[in-house]
Amino acid sequence: MNLLPVKGSIPAKKVLVFTHSAGFRHSYIPTAVETITKLGERSGAFEAFATEEPADLDPKGLREYAAIVFLTTGELPLTDEQKRALIDYVKGGGGFVGVHNATDTFYNFREYGEMLGGYFHSHPWTQVVRVIVEDQSHPSTRHLPRTFEVLEEVYTFRDWSRARTHVLISLDNSSVDLSRGTRPDNDYALAWCHSYGKGRVFYTAFGHFTWLWRQDWFQKHLLGGILWAMGVA
Repeated sequence: MNLLPVKGSIPAKKVLVFTHSAGFRHSYIPTAVETITKLGERSGAFEAFATEEPADLDPKGLREYAAIVFLTTGELPLTDEQKRALIDYVKGGGGFVGVHNATDTFYNFREYGEMLGGYFHSHPWTQVVRVIVEDQSHPSTRHLPRTFEVLEEVYTFRDWSRARTHVLISLDNSSVDLSRGTRPDNDYALAWCHSYGKGRVFYTAFGHFTWLWRQDWFQKHLLGGILWAMGVA
């Protein structure tokens, strides 16, 4: 994946990075904002605008962005108009990217969970795990080997089914104590993508640890997901 500036290209599109924490606030957020900003600059594909102010999710202003990235937790203090605008934005062709705790968000806003693909259930494993790249052709995964190991706080999900999304990366169940799992089907996805209306949704459960945001593989994984959600990859 080319991360060099794109010379002579059209002006970069805008990506909104929303970092409001209405629940637990992850320490990685400042590094994440810096990383996403630099990924946009180095790729020449987008200019990132970060905010934690709910008022900045202006219903009329959302159309200015090619994608929205959520690094959020809890019941975000958005108005009903803002919530409706967010869903309409994605259905109308906007890109949505959720990272790690984005699934730990808006439990009382069912359309959000349907749009994203599911909700956080728990994190029974914080350890080095082996993961399986189920789709090595996607822009977010084509640089990755078929399997690799990573230290992560592994999320499990509820209201989630692979029948409603396209799984990109999943947990290798042989690398964990499955008796601590939370799903009867033992199906633990760690990254997925799907269409939602005319829009595109990408989610990755990776990113709990700040140091991970400095890793080349994770930066390429995230950039590929953002570009796919934007419709340019």
